[in-house]
Amino acid sequence: MLDVLDAIRETDPRLGAYVEVAGARAVREARAADRLIARRGAAAFRERPLLGVTVSVKDLIQTRDLPTRRGSLLANPRAAADAPCVARLRAAGAIVVGKTATSEYGWSASTVSRVGPATRNPWAPGRTAGGSSGGSAAAVAANLCTASLGTDGAGSVRIPAAFCGVVGFKPSFGHIPYVPPCAERLSHVGPLARSVADVGELMAVLAGPDRRDPQSVPAPPVPDARRGALRIGWIEFAGTSGAVRDATEKVLPVLAALGHRVERIEAPFPDPYEALVDILAAAEANGTAPADEPWCDEGRLAVVRYGRSVSGAAVARAEQTRLALRTRLAAVMEGYDLLAMATVPLEPFAAGAIAPPWAAAARDLRWLAWSPATYPFNLTGQPALSLPVGLTPAGLPAGLQLVGRVGEDALVLSAGERLETALGLSLTPPALTVKGS
Repeated sequence: MLDVLDAIRETDPRLGAYVEVAGARAVREARAADRLIARRGAAAFRERPLLGVTVSVKDLIQTRDLPTRRGSLLANPRAAADAPCVARLRAAGAIVVGKTATSEYGWSASTVSRVGPATRNPWAPGRTAGGSSGGSAAAVAANLCTASLGTDGAGSVRIPAAFCGVVGFKPSFGHIPYVPPCAERLSHVGPLARSVADVGELMAVLAGPDRRDPQSVPAPPVPDARRGALRIGWIEFAGTSGAVRDATEKVLPVLAALGHRVERIEAPFPDPYEALVDILAAAEANGTAPADEPWCDEGRLAVVRYGRSVSGAAVARAEQTRLALRTRLAAVMEGYDLLAMATVPLEPFAAGAIAPPWAAAARDLRWLAWSPATYPFNLTGQPALSLPVGLTPAGLPAGLQLVGRVGEDALVLSAGERLETALGLSLTPPALTVKGS
């Protein structure tokens, strides 16, 4: 534990992954874990499978002993209790070492806020870690914790996982309780770690309903997920850079060697971006009063103001688009066990930017449009895993996304773990020697 805290003190000033560190409390919990292991031996791990594992928690998720600022200067009262996901990790023996950075209320897919400096990518500190769970991904990639909890409303776990070279998982909607519940029904809690196996162990602890989230559901029984050949639909989204395409397509012969049948297909649905924007913007506007505006992030404020103009009829049309997308993808998934694609179509852009230059202006409402492979699966609630599959010529990680049917989380994780093992990669960021770049 002291090594982790020392690493945070030494490295994090260059990354901006953490906004709060537990410090003395984490040390006390680590010493208690050591005593329990000395007394109980292997039995201690049977009772508490994550005993002594260091985890961080995104600053959108409530913690009883650390402030939850939600990446905002707006007042956020200290939570009286842990969110269910945090409570479950603690009950399994994990040690919360701190809260990780997010954009204000998680509004953007980068990690820029007025609370602290922009979160930087451990592979290239001049570039973004992605977002809005960028602090979580950067902390895991830089070995500043073993695993982290993020949230994902349009790609906010998977985008930073891909940019930072770690594993990020958005489970089927409702499999991990989200408290307070998300009214827009897009946001998932999801784990980030350095391997698919670690994500699976976290899911075994995190999944399951909680009465405080009426949208949470029982996790389905784990099927025989390690069956043989899978039918995989491979999608390349328009605008994918050559560097990302080349890095991800190196996986194709590996999938074939595993016995999977891969078929290249066009994106099997129209882009639902406009519906996503109307749903998200209406939700942002609902939670922000005019008196709050002086304290709001300028980019998010543009979204809030647009959301106030969205009519009930527009939201109804967006929900109809969501239903049509779910129906369409359910039909598509009758022909495929998994869909596969680059998680994001481009390499990380500049640290401090909200988005690539062509999509950076929130007032143009294109601030999430650069990630067309992630947000559709928030609208459908399907499980989606991003795992690192190689490096681009610039030495930056490339992530592959695997998407399954709703409820078939175990199949997605099993297929991801088999692919990860076959690739045999060991991706570690170069030494963080660039300061303030």
